[in-house]
Amino acid sequence: MPAPSFAGHLLDNPALDAPSPPVISSELEAAAALSQTALARGTGDAYDHAIVALVHSARGEFDKADALFQWALTLEPGNPSTLTSLAIHYRNQDRYREAVLACDEAIRLYPDYADAWLERGAILAVGGSSEIARESFARAAQLAPQNPAAHAGLASLAAREGDADQAREHAERALAIDPTHPVATNALAGAELRSGAPEKARQLLEQLLPRLSYPSLERSFAHSQMGDVCHRQSDHDGAFRHFSASNADFAAIHAHRSAGNLDNRAFVEALLAGLAPIPKDAWRRTHDDQPSHAARRHIFLIGYPRSGTTLVENILASLPGVAALEERPTLYDADVEFIAGNAIQIAEGLKRFSELDADGLARYRKAYWDKVVASAVPAASPCFVDMDPLKATRLPFIARLFPEARILIMRRDPRDVVWSCFRTNFAMSSGTLEYTSLERTALHYDALMRLTELAVERLPLRVHYVQYHKLVQDFDAETQRMCAFAGLEWTEAVREFDRTATRRGVSTASVAQVNRGLYDGTRQWEPYARYLEPVMPILQPWLVKFGYEN
Repeated sequence: MPAPSFAGHLLDNPALDAPSPPVISSELEAAAALSQTALARGTGDAYDHAIVALVHSARGEFDKADALFQWALTLEPGNPSTLTSLAIHYRNQDRYREAVLACDEAIRLYPDYADAWLERGAILAVGGSSEIARESFARAAQLAPQNPAAHAGLASLAAREGDADQAREHAERALAIDPTHPVATNALAGAELRSGAPEKARQLLEQLLPRLSYPSLERSFAHSQMGDVCHRQSDHDGAFRHFSASNADFAAIHAHRSAGNLDNRAFVEALLAGLAPIPKDAWRRTHDDQPSHAARRHIFLIGYPRSGTTLVENILASLPGVAALEERPTLYDADVEFIAGNAIQIAEGLKRFSELDADGLARYRKAYWDKVVASAVPAASPCFVDMDPLKATRLPFIARLFPEARILIMRRDPRDVVWSCFRTNFAMSSGTLEYTSLERTALHYDALMRLTELAVERLPLRVHYVQYHKLVQDFDAETQRMCAFAGLEWTEAVREFDRTATRRGVSTASVAQVNRGLYDGTRQWEPYARYLEPVMPILQPWLVKFGYEN
């Protein structure tokens, strides 16, 4: 029988959201100390190598962990405990595919090994595969009904999707086993808030927060939910304090990710600097020679996070023949070749891309459509929507690779966008550290808007702007204009976007809003106007340009 894994229940913050090197539990520290002694004496076995490796991984010492895991699997090939710990190690590095494969191998060899199912659920939840994650958590709960983490995983997924009843049911099952479980407590607080009981949510969070004594994903989320409670109760100063605390924790636990790398705003500024000097005629339209598996109609949906892109994606996906994909690195091959590295390398890469001949363009077109089809979008779809609010950073690629594509650009009051990004508990991605303060968010917003404006001016793009406030206030007229631009036949099916979102599953932070139907989120910034005052000089030009100054 294999030794038990340290998946989920020995790490103090098992991730059901974005991963970070976990805070190491006292139980894992104690086990690792014993294993380290055994290794020093030369008596260590596969288990000892794997436990010490897991600690190195938790500290971000990935090379040391790699070597130890290799030894562990050499000593005992196929040990499911080692494979599951290896999956945690991969997840700590955002290597999700390898992490899932490690779990799958453990499950293939030991189908009833609950910890592998539990870790698999956590990985899939991070990647946005909610339905498959739910199946994995459910299997873990079936195999180990007294493991609270499995029930908490189910509760967390339900709470994230706005299903208060399911969140409450699974959270209460987890808390019956472990009354202090932080994931389950957060999920139950979310269910109470969703059900219109903010005071019950406050009581749960007030009990939870003092138990979370160090920065962690669960403490960050608890502060975020307490901010939502305070907002619901019109305690706007309290809400701002808790949103700020949530962001401080998020920044602290992910600080290692930015070490030695361009942050996302610097990346955007590098693209601006690289695009500006390239002659406008370098981006001339090319023959749109798409491969056979390309969609017949092609739409890119961009803007900024919290600007309404998830709403519009699901509106379009409600139409017959429209396939959509949210926030995937579909241009990965071009990214790696042309815009990786420092600012100088990015500028040089953009210039090289602008000079590609027909064969070079064909290579990256094919790579793009290969990625799309590999993401379960049918080959040669009647219409494909590539939704990614930050894909304005790829407009130079889009202009030359897909000259016939239509570009929908979402516009929303910049104050609402910046405030909403600041208060939202995002999963970790390339841009989300930019939302950990109002100033940082406003500066990033300004940079991306300047890049978008320059790209629209310099590149041969087919663009249509969708204004969020008009969309939610005059839905039929705005969706008809949008469909006419995209070459799609408008039908009343667009009104069923909430059912579409529920059926498809949504992995962005907008999941709860879009699942509940049309929601007017305008002017949410007003109760927090005094907190936005310091960043208004940054936002004012965009308020004027986009027509929101009054």
